[in-house]
Amino acid sequence: MKSAKEIIETFWKIQDKGDYTKVVNLFSDDAILVDPFFGTFEGKTAISGFMKKMNKEMASRKTSFVLREVDGGGDVAWAQWTAKTPNGDIEGCGLYRVKEGLMTYYKDYMNAPQNN
Repeated sequence: MKSAKEIIETFWKIQDKGDYTKVVNLFSDDAILVDPFFGTFEGKTAISGFMKKMNKEMASRKTSFVLREVDGGGDVAWAQWTAKTPNGDIEGCGLYRVKEGLMTYYKDYMNAPQNN
């Protein structure tokens, strides 16, 4: 069975290709995803809907993400990332829990955008 770190590395490889809906299969049926802008999504169906929205939102905002570092042990992993936006970079990190090879919890934290 893959470690939490390996699952999150896979998540980022898929996400980097730009189609967020393709990460949905990495989530358990009862997973929880917490996004600081868009709210909390409970269950794979809700997460799938959110990922469809992310495809449109990120394209319209001309925003992409760059993975800086990922690490973890056991059932927990974290990733440090940068959101590249037309108005500048936003630094953030994600916290993930994985059980039996599937993500059960994902929450992003980020610094507030800087007003220049």
